[in-house]
Amino acid sequence: MAKTVLVVDDDPTQRRLIQAVLDREGLAVVHAESGDQALDRLTSGGGADVVLLDLVMPDKSGLDTLKEARAAGVACPFIVLTASGGIETVVKAMQAGAQDFFVKPASPERILVGIRNALQMGDLVAEVGRLKKRATGRTGFEDLIGTSPAMRQVKALGERAARASIPVLILGESGVGKEMIARAVHGGGDRSGKPFVAVNCGALPANLVESILFGHEKGSFTGATDKHLGKFQEANGGTLFLDEIGELPLDMQVKLLRALQEGEIDPIGAKRPVKVDVRILSATNRDLADQVAQGRFREDLFYRLNVYPIEAPSLRERREDIPALVDHFIQRFNVEEGRKVAGASPQTLAMLQAFDWPGNVRQLENAVYRAIVLADGPWLQPHDFPAISGVSVPLEPSTAAEPERMAAADQAESLIPDSPVRFLDERGHLRKLEEVERDLIQHAIDVYAGHMTEVARRLGIGRSTLYRKVREQGLEEHLKAVG
Repeated sequence: MAKTVLVVDDDPTQRRLIQAVLDREGLAVVHAESGDQALDRLTSGGGADVVLLDLVMPDKSGLDTLKEARAAGVACPFIVLTASGGIETVVKAMQAGAQDFFVKPASPERILVGIRNALQMGDLVAEVGRLKKRATGRTGFEDLIGTSPAMRQVKALGERAARASIPVLILGESGVGKEMIARAVHGGGDRSGKPFVAVNCGALPANLVESILFGHEKGSFTGATDKHLGKFQEANGGTLFLDEIGELPLDMQVKLLRALQEGEIDPIGAKRPVKVDVRILSATNRDLADQVAQGRFREDLFYRLNVYPIEAPSLRERREDIPALVDHFIQRFNVEEGRKVAGASPQTLAMLQAFDWPGNVRQLENAVYRAIVLADGPWLQPHDFPAISGVSVPLEPSTAAEPERMAAADQAESLIPDSPVRFLDERGHLRKLEEVERDLIQHAIDVYAGHMTEVARRLGIGRSTLYRKVREQGLEEHLKAVG
């Protein structure tokens, strides 16, 4: 999903020039002719990832626009444009909340560098905010990615559950994000800001389940050298999320049922029960009703947990959310890995939306992570997802074969005819640039025997650009035949 840049300038010529620069970078551009138009967009839900703001406008100055935007809670980065680079003007803009400034006319390179830096800063701020919410137990439903009908249903049900203390059972396949839904239910209720403790019941060692959940006293069994509170007491006053509840042993199900009914637990070795105030949220990827029928899950506990079920959809049921999820993961991994990937190409997004994703959101997250590491251009391409596209990442030829390859390329170059590509059609008119470019690339692939590094070097373009043009011009089969 392309990042959006809002260009605020009363001069239409300036807006067109800036748009031409940003279009080549693959950025989405929207315009505002005045400060009031910009404020309307920024405060009414339209928003932008970066704002380019002219300081001198007739009705409302850029400085006043910036101050009002910050006062209204608009947090996106602002870059101000000024015809004079006076230090006083720059200081005032920075004090009002601008991140950068350009002195007009700015070079395209300067504009793009400033926007990339602003986008990276925006990603950093967003990631810090996300981590802070998670650490303080304030993740809300606005943090759940997706606007598909299935996700809107989940959010509507979750928001109602958050306002009550009703037990919630979250159902869904592995990897759909059940814990994120649980965190949103916790963060949207009156226990927001209190402890949120998550326990994967399937990962608990069988001989330590009771101690981990309910705690133990010092000396209560061999190895109990210290008192341990247990997850129930850790979550006291907040929420305990029991993931994969269907994996809990039957004997522990009895103790869990008592804790839910009585609001108290019995730590191992304790002389008396301990009162706890905990909201229980649970999740499973199993059919608990079937587990009950097979005698693997207690019927009374099932009815106690399954008061308010929420069905988390699989990713193949919400394909329209994939672009937003990809954009979110790119933003996150850019911060974590120090990369500057702008987004995914349209072909890549179409490929990802067509895939079935048996591992759901978790699989998509890991696929994007790998692609971020592999990417050598600003946009993720299908070959950055080789396990899905079946297209290998283009690699440099081995250095051992370099002398022979260069000699072959030089020999081939000496055999190139003077006019290998036609510029005129049958009627003597100039052919379209796209057609000439296709013939030139095809001819270069033939001459240099499919050695794409050499082809790119001779054409004066980058390898990633060359591979993109090969795909756009439909030359993949020709390349395979030559290779």
